[in-house]
Amino acid sequence: MHSIAHIKSRSVPAAIIASWVVAGVPAPAFANVITDWDEKGVAVVTPMPPYTAQRVMAMVHAAMFDAVNSIERRYRPYLVQLPAAPTASREAAAAAAAAAVLATIDAKTAGEMKAALATYLTMIPEGAPKSDGVKLGEVVAARVLEARVNDGADVLDAYRPSTTPGVYVPTPITAASMWPNMKPFALTTPSHFRPQPPISLASKEWATDYNEIKDYGGKASVKRSAQQTETARFWLMVGPQAYHPLARQLVTAKQMSVGDSARFMTLIAVGLNDALIAVFDAKYHYNFWRPITAIRNGDIDGNPATDREAAWQPIDNTPMHPEYPCAHCILSGTVAGVINASLGSLDIPEVAMTSPTAPGVTHRWTDMTTFTDEVANARIWAGFHYRFSTPVGTGMGRQIGDYVVKSVMQPVVVGLR
Repeated sequence: MHSIAHIKSRSVPAAIIASWVVAGVPAPAFANVITDWDEKGVAVVTPMPPYTAQRVMAMVHAAMFDAVNSIERRYRPYLVQLPAAPTASREAAAAAAAAAVLATIDAKTAGEMKAALATYLTMIPEGAPKSDGVKLGEVVAARVLEARVNDGADVLDAYRPSTTPGVYVPTPITAASMWPNMKPFALTTPSHFRPQPPISLASKEWATDYNEIKDYGGKASVKRSAQQTETARFWLMVGPQAYHPLARQLVTAKQMSVGDSARFMTLIAVGLNDALIAVFDAKYHYNFWRPITAIRNGDIDGNPATDREAAWQPIDNTPMHPEYPCAHCILSGTVAGVINASLGSLDIPEVAMTSPTAPGVTHRWTDMTTFTDEVANARIWAGFHYRFSTPVGTGMGRQIGDYVVKSVMQPVVVGLR
C-alpha cells in the first residue's frame, strides 16, 4: 500500500484516504479531483436505479469537465464555457461542480455533499484561485442541471402489459420504460443506433441459443462450470459501480492531467448514459421475451427443437425490462468504444475489479475485447440473455462509444477558439 504521506502529496482529501485505509484498499498513486469525485459520486448514486444513477453521473462529469475546461480552454465545452481566470483552481472548480450536482439528489445527500466539499477544499490553499474555482464550479453545475430539466427522466412509467380482459399478468413495475423518450446527452435521438429485429423463432439459431441458455443459464444447471457461475454472479452488479472503476484505473495508469481525465471520464459517463437510452429504446420497441418466459412457453414458439421446461429459473431475478438487446453488453461495449476511440487501442494497462454480487472475487483484464466477451458470456450464464442478443448489444455500444468521442468535447484548434 502506498504511504499516507505519498497519497497526500497528490492532493487526495483526508476523508477519502481514511476510507481507503479502513477498507484495506490500495490507494491510487495518481488520483486526482476527477477520480476522487467520481468515486464519491458512484458511492452516493449506487442505491438508485442504475439508469437514474448513470444520468446523475453524466451530469456530474459534464459539470466537472465544463468547469475545468472553462479555465484551461483546451476543448470545446460539453455545454457551456464561462469566463474564468486562468489562475482559478481546477480542483476547486471540479469539486464544487460535482458536489452541486450530487446535492440535488435529496436533502440528506445535500448535507453530506456540503460537508464532503468543505473537507475536500481544506486540501486547497486559501485565496482567490480557490474561491474563484468554487464559484465557477457552482455556476457551471447550475447550467448543466438546468439543461436537463424536463429531459424525460421524470415521466411516469406508462408501460402497458400485454393481456386480455380479465387475465392476470405479473404486476411489478417495469424498469425505465420512459427512457426511450429521454433526451440523450450526445446521440441525436434515442433510436440513433437501433438494431435490426431479433432473430426468427422459427430459425435454427433461435433453437440453438434457446437450448444453450436453457442448459447453461438455469439456477440448477449441471452443465455450467464453477468459473462460469462465478462470472455470472460477478456481473449481477449493475449501475455506475460496474464500469466507472475501470475508467478511474485507466486515468491513474495513464497519469492523465486533470483536464484530460475530466474529458475522458465525461466521455465514459455520457456514453454509458446514452447507451442506456439507446438500449431501452430498442428493448421496448421490440418487446422480446426473456428466457424465463420463453423456456416456460417453449411449446408455443412454433419451433420443434425447443422443449418446454415448466419450472426453469435463471440464477437471479430477471431484470424487469424486455430482453433484446443485452444491456450489460451495450454498456461494456460503450466503454470499449470510448477507450478505443480516445486512447487509440483496445489494449489497456491491467485493471482489476471486485463486485458486491461476488464477494471475495477479483477479475482482471488487459484488453477490452476480453472484457466485453466476459460480460456477454456472464449474461448468458446468468440466464438473462440469448447469445444472439449479446453481439448486437456489444456492437451498439462500440458504435455509441466511438460516436460520443468523435462528436462532443473536441480539441480546440489553435487560432479557431
